Amino acid sequence: MQNPAERLPEINALEAQAVRAAQAGRDQEAVRCWKRILEIDPDHFRTLNVLGQRYFRGGDMPSALSAFRRIVEIDGTNAQQWIHLAITYRNLEDDPAQEVAITRALSLDPMDLVGLILRANLLKKQGRTHEAARAFGAAAAVAPPTEQVHPELRAAVTEARAHAEQYNKDCGAFLDQFLESHLGQFAGENLKRFRESVDILVGRKKRYDSRSMIYHFPNLAPIPFFDRADFPWLDPIEAGTDAIRNEFLEVLATEEGFTPYITYPPDVPHNQWAELNNSPRWSAFHLYKMGKLVTENAARCPTTMQLLAHAPQPDQPGRTPAAMFSLLKPRTRIPAHTGVTNVRLVTHLPLIVPEGCEYRVGNDTRQWVPGRAWVFDDTIEHEAWNGSDKIRVVLIFDIWHPHLTPPERAMITALTSGLNEFTGGAIGFDA
Repeated sequence: MQNPAERLPEINALEAQAVRAAQAGRDQEAVRCWKRILEIDPDHFRTLNVLGQRYFRGGDMPSALSAFRRIVEIDGTNAQQWIHLAITYRNLEDDPAQEVAITRALSLDPMDLVGLILRANLLKKQGRTHEAARAFGAAAAVAPPTEQVHPELRAAVTEARAHAEQYNKDCGAFLDQFLESHLGQFAGENLKRFRESVDILVGRKKRYDSRSMIYHFPNLAPIPFFDRADFPWLDPIEAGTDAIRNEFLEVLATEEGFTPYITYPPDVPHNQWAELNNSPRWSAFHLYKMGKLVTENAARCPTTMQLLAHAPQPDQPGRTPAAMFSLLKPRTRIPAHTGVTNVRLVTHLPLIVPEGCEYRVGNDTRQWVPGRAWVFDDTIEHEAWNGSDKIRVVLIFDIWHPHLTPPERAMITALTSGLNEFTGGAIGFDA
């Protein structure tokens, strides 16, 4: 008797005939050809897969099961082979066998969306509520945006998201009640961080970490807004708000020296900055830019420059210090973004703030108040918007991160100089 390899030409001819018959709608002829192939070679992989799919679509689950089981016996190295088997077991209501197949699939590809949904639904059917919620959450996490989900999976993904969201709501409501008496023991204490940790745990808020775009210094706590009391040197700067604002208004009256805040060249990706790139809707009057004093602009703002001398400005040659008047025009939004390095923080001194202007860092959204400064870590996602019909103006300048030691600051300065020397100044912290 010839082995399958010796009869390969015959198998190839039968397979081609089956494909032509199927395309022409001659299903019975196609099936006869595929069955004949399996008589010659019971392990013909493509034929087993085609027949398994046809049996499944036709509702013949036992025959589909036979084909899919043979496929994993022959190979079993592809998650989709086990997914097909799991779905067939589900339709046959064989839960233990379905669970084994799902486990094998997710062992091969832990991010398989169909596998995660199958596991979640099986756990839900078994009454394993908390495990099912985690599985639904995992499915929701790996699923792309709804419009990108395959139409056959959209309902399942929507259900997964709704199930995970409801579970988090139920958990949050339970914990709120459970913790109420415990929180009462600490009335008057500042438990804002703890409360936010619970909100993140149950999905009421997102987790935001430091995402330094270029240079990240480890073990600096990512704090969205720092405690104002930690920066007593801000007192004289805040006290000089009126004088600083007056100098800005004199500058504004001349309409000279302002440049777009975002100035990417046309041959680099603009990403979220496409709308504001080279736009006067968000402009700056620079006092220090990329570590250098803008002499002409600084000369027009002597009081502002004297007050800025109180700030512990960072020294990163070619990058810092930086200081500017930032002007945001009416009905303009600065999209969410993160800064280049966490070794320096950003300070805002609001000068002109109409109603409808807000600023978000992480989960904390605030309104500027003229004369009241704040310090924040701009490597945490942040955004701003001016929803009014008037301009918004803020004095922005950077400072050393206060948790850096003097030797660390000195070494960061040296590191920046080294990068400049290595690149010839062509590539640095300009972002």
